[in-house]
Amino acid sequence: MRYWAAAREAAGVDEETFEANTLGDLVAKITQNHGKSDLPRILGRSSFLVDGHPAGTRDPSTVELPEGATVEVLPPFAGG
Repeated sequence: MRYWAAAREAAGVDEETFEANTLGDLVAKITQNHGKSDLPRILGRSSFLVDGHPAGTRDPSTVELPEGATVEVLPPFAGG
């Protein structure tokens, strides 16, 4: 998992390693590990890339993660 912007700040690290079969499982594990930070709230508003491909609006529990996948968290960015 790679964190960007506000997600990185809330996580306190640039990257973490987790084992998960789906994006939904991964988000649940991250939420459990960082439950007292702002990260769970940020994840709820973020976009995700799986190996550079947008997960889009699909249900995270249906987004399969291949072994060794890189998932990036892209929080909403301000500006224009």
